[in-house]
Amino acid sequence: MDAPIGVFDSGVGGLTVLRALLSRLPHEHTIYLGDTARVPYGTRSREVVTRYALLCARYLAAQGIKMLVVACNTVSADSLPAVAEALPIPVVGVIEPGAQAAAARTRGGSIAVLGTPATIASGAYQSALRRLAPLSPLVARACPLFVPLAEEGWVDGDVPALVAERYLGDLRRAGADTVLLGCTHYPLLAGVIAQAMGPDAILVDSAQSTAAAVAQVLEARGIARRDGAARHRTLCTDVPERFHGMAERFLGRPVDRIEAVDLAEPAR
Repeated sequence: MDAPIGVFDSGVGGLTVLRALLSRLPHEHTIYLGDTARVPYGTRSREVVTRYALLCARYLAAQGIKMLVVACNTVSADSLPAVAEALPIPVVGVIEPGAQAAAARTRGGSIAVLGTPATIASGAYQSALRRLAPLSPLVARACPLFVPLAEEGWVDGDVPALVAERYLGDLRRAGADTVLLGCTHYPLLAGVIAQAMGPDAILVDSAQSTAAAVAQVLEARGIARRDGAARHRTLCTDVPERFHGMAERFLGRPVDRIEAVDLAEPAR
């Protein structure tokens, strides 16, 4: 099926999910939408997050997508059922695939979930992991400084290493054997996170897990695109001056053009 896969996030972080999708599914067309005019979602109420998520989802659906990937932890935690109910196409979030991968890879030690304060406070990863790995000890850790470090490109060197050690040193000493990166920014800091956690800890990237889940859905529904050059569009609702550079860093490839779009809200 030649239709594209739609991907959205409140900002630039979801591009790490798109990056994993492009690696896993190189023939699939994609449309990425960053709702940069309303970022961050994590400080909003559930009602407002759901309203914004539905605006993004319906806009992408109107572009003729065959599947939607919600590359936002806040929306995946708070609003995924509402988004799935609103669209007649498959919808995949980032929390369930990440939790499934962490549950499958733990070796009997504790699972550490790293995320933004909003994602950790939502309890979504914790709830999924208690269901999927009920015998595994679980630690949830908010690491708020990782987001600005990723956006500034400070992903190696002394500063991020010191921040990672402050956040994670006690988890390493406690013997956490599986670390779930529960924020789309955190894969950019995987090197310093791995260093802080030590050689025995397994890092689970929810972006990679989500890409695997998308591939499974495409195959199961018989809508995978198996050959030919792929087309990619990058959209956002506001284009700040430094967005283009951040987008290329998060995506790991050049971004030729970023289209500004308006998600007009209906009168209330």
